Amino acid sequence: MSLEESGRHVVEFVRDHRAWAAPIVFSLAFAESLAVLSFVVPAWAVLVAIGAMMRSGGIAFLPMLLAGALGAAFGDWLSYWIGSKFKHSIAKMWPFSRHPDLLVHGEAFIKKWGVLAIFIGRFSGPLRASVPIVAGMLRMPQPPFQIANFVSAFVWVAVLLQLGDVGGIVWAWLWENVLQKFWG
Repeated sequence: MSLEESGRHVVEFVRDHRAWAAPIVFSLAFAESLAVLSFVVPAWAVLVAIGAMMRSGGIAFLPMLLAGALGAAFGDWLSYWIGSKFKHSIAKMWPFSRHPDLLVHGEAFIKKWGVLAIFIGRFSGPLRASVPIVAGMLRMPQPPFQIANFVSAFVWVAVLLQLGDVGGIVWAWLWENVLQKFWG
């Protein structure tokens, strides 16, 4: 089963079982933010799709925001911890052993931007996967890291969910007012 098919199944499951929406959003955001899992679980697209069906599916925004932000923040927090605990062996682990440039770029990014790198990195796939683990390796102080981590997690999830919600509204309007008449 492809990642696209898996994502479609998750969205369909959430549509049919709204009570599971928050735990699923938590899990997806956690996986997307955890250093190694983020390479194999492109959850951002599913989060946008869940955002698109929030209004029509009766799914409340606030629980999804909280679940997603906590999942994303805990994923980065764990990545930070892994970086601080296994500093010297990270480069030997997949995917960093096959793509050592990820750690090099993450370190350069942190050295250039400091704690702001945590916030900015959240919005870039390759950086999202490497910046928190490198921050741990570099022993970035916990308080500034965690503040940037949690603030960026809330903003990131809000953007993805709202992008889906607005996209859903635009698509519904286009379908009703333009496309249905065209293909009528």
